[in-house]
Amino acid sequence: MRTALVYHEDMTAPRLLWEDPECEIECPERLTTAMGLLQQRGLEQRCLRLAAREASEAELGLVHSPEYVVLLRGTQALGTEELQALSGQYDAVYFHPSTFHSARLAVGAGLQLVDAVLTGAVHNGLALVRPPGHHSQRAAANGFCVFNNVAIAAKHAQQKHGLHRILIVDWDIHHGQGTQYIFEDDPSVLYFSWHRYEHGRFWPYLQESDAVAVGQGQGRGFTVNLPWNQVGMGNADYMAAFLHVLLPLAFEFDPELVLVSAGFDSAIGDPEGQMQATPECFAHLTQLLQVLASGRVCAMLEGGYNLESLSESVCMTVQALLGDPAPPLSGPMVPHCSALESIQSVRAAQVPHWTSLQQQDLTPVLSPSTCTPEGRPSPLLSGGPEFKVAAAQATAALSALLDQMHLRRTPPVRTAVSLTGLDAALALPSDILHQEGSALKEETQAWARLHEALAKDEPVSALGKESSSVAATRAPAAAATLDMAIRCSLSRGAQRLLCVAVGQLDRPPDLTDDGYAPCVMCPSSPASLWVPRRNGWVGQRGPGNNARRVSSTEGQHFQHPYPQTLPHLPTLEGEWAVTHTHVSMGPLSLKRRTLWLNIRGKEAAALSMFHVSMPLPGTTGGFLNYLLALVLPLAYGFQPDLVLLALGPAHGLRDPQAALLAALLRAPAGCRVLALVDEESTPQLAGVLAQVLHGEAPPCLGPFCVASPEDMQALMHLRGQLEPQWKLLQVAGETGNKAPADCLGPWGTALLQSSEGRGAHVLGLGCCPEPVHSRATRIVRLFPAPTSLPGPGGLKSARVGVFTPQK
Repeated sequence: MRTALVYHEDMTAPRLLWEDPECEIECPERLTTAMGLLQQRGLEQRCLRLAAREASEAELGLVHSPEYVVLLRGTQALGTEELQALSGQYDAVYFHPSTFHSARLAVGAGLQLVDAVLTGAVHNGLALVRPPGHHSQRAAANGFCVFNNVAIAAKHAQQKHGLHRILIVDWDIHHGQGTQYIFEDDPSVLYFSWHRYEHGRFWPYLQESDAVAVGQGQGRGFTVNLPWNQVGMGNADYMAAFLHVLLPLAFEFDPELVLVSAGFDSAIGDPEGQMQATPECFAHLTQLLQVLASGRVCAMLEGGYNLESLSESVCMTVQALLGDPAPPLSGPMVPHCSALESIQSVRAAQVPHWTSLQQQDLTPVLSPSTCTPEGRPSPLLSGGPEFKVAAAQATAALSALLDQMHLRRTPPVRTAVSLTGLDAALALPSDILHQEGSALKEETQAWARLHEALAKDEPVSALGKESSSVAATRAPAAAATLDMAIRCSLSRGAQRLLCVAVGQLDRPPDLTDDGYAPCVMCPSSPASLWVPRRNGWVGQRGPGNNARRVSSTEGQHFQHPYPQTLPHLPTLEGEWAVTHTHVSMGPLSLKRRTLWLNIRGKEAAALSMFHVSMPLPGTTGGFLNYLLALVLPLAYGFQPDLVLLALGPAHGLRDPQAALLAALLRAPAGCRVLALVDEESTPQLAGVLAQVLHGEAPPCLGPFCVASPEDMQALMHLRGQLEPQWKLLQVAGETGNKAPADCLGPWGTALLQSSEGRGAHVLGLGCCPEPVHSRATRIVRLFPAPTSLPGPGGLKSARVGVFTPQK
């Protein structure tokens, strides 16, 4: 099995033994509900189940002081009053007689997961644990956290497995200050955290949670803080943070292991975070992380206090780890202005430390997030009436969202290869369908007649005469083959087709932004998605979209709105998902669109917002910049039904580059990727693409080399042309009133979202797209702020101004 799930029911034992509105949300049901849904969805059964073990005290000592470990060991014999008194010495912590045992299990679960991944027993996994860990410091419990599970796992990977570069991604809504303090001077650990900050008004109220905190000594630049200064951040904001901050640094860092502090209080419906990111967003984030470190991703549960949102998000994360398609993201891909200000701030703070950022046109500015607030708002207790109203509103929005999600269950990815003859050099995973020869003479000839060049191509014209599949066409027929693939895709109902053409392939002359008119209909064939290669085709099938099956006695047929295949491809048996995918894309959802991206084009030009040509960068740094700063933002902004990746004559991509491009394009289209490969490509390329499309991690690109000035100039030119229409390309906030066009969606029409499923947005003349919040929806402090912020020790110096209701 490729994914591990580490769990132990003893971790459900600790519970609050006295009344404390601040701590009552950290309850055993967080684990039981999440595990129950994993079992109900059949996800637990598909994982390698590992029972957590207790970490040894020596392993705890990798991070924590011996005195602190002894103190925690002693809690096993304390009574309720003594436990309450000890808990009161720390910030937002409660102890139970079973806390020490449970906390050791939580640490041990992370160590087991890391060992399983680094020894090759599994590819990735999730440790479903409590208590959480990322606030815990060397000698102090803090924010529900007892031992720092992720930090100990990182130290363990360094000492036992000899790793030199570890990436920690903390997507919990609270800043993991404990993890930051532990590694702030360590250049072998890159720590990234986004967190609710609100200019220092949100717990833990630390200046070192801001973007300007970049680490200490040799570790400068290896602490990356992205502060959210408003609530209501959603899918577009999280994706922008990954594309424009985390991933550029991560690729340059080149980690050997990715550890995720997977806190789901950053999801919609959680009373702590008050954010709007939907559960499927975490599937997309996980898939993006899987292209790093050869796919070695270890996620460990942190926060998450809305049980329904938590369990759904956990399931989405596990599905992504298993390689299942990610459901499409809901909501417009338009980041909030406040999010862009935060992204601009963190990029400016990190510019001195990262080559990948230094080449881009950045003007370091003092973002509003670096300003110290004059005062803090007066807060509400978590049990107060206004808090309950806000929580009820969030729960209602979440329920409406989940009702829609339940209609679009996604089956596992199924991948196929069809060849004209067996190629000994082709290495494929055992569960990929491999078929030789499936062409039907009449259907092949019908398609061949569409193009004279293809009809004259000897391998194609011979298809009806021999028991074989389609051979890859020669260079003169490559453009005709691509044209056929586009026509078939559109005729089968694809509403949004993203075509990424690499090499000497021009856009078909009669292909417009709206497709072909009239569109040639393709012959019917219930087959897999496909990829032509040297001697055949590699293919992949994802879930359906608005699909339905009706009885043949009704005189109808199975409908599927994206292309299944050209007629010569193998059939994949099995049920299609009956789904309904609603993506708020403005008027695009009402008409067919094609987005054409030509890599290795003659020049950098945006002929229209749907027709973009760019040169092929000559270095790994340039290639990554184009992928992360241009191709992926366009793909996620477009949200295609299908991606058609064509590697034509003289495409110039090395196998690892082609594999990374295919791997990154899987997520935006729900794993519906078709790739055509020129016959002159290396024999190994088809096998690599098959593995990547099946969910395997792409091979390493090699040493990071900076982009050339010419490549960067071309990139910035294209971004400048396209940013007004494609908002996910933006990396900085704008000052002053925005022009009317800036308040439009990517297709030039104002977007108006309802308050169900995403915070209400009002877009109009001279305003930024920001969520509308009432004062009643904010969680604020009950007492005036202390004159100084609490230090990193985690102990309360006074009982005045108790931090509530946040952790």
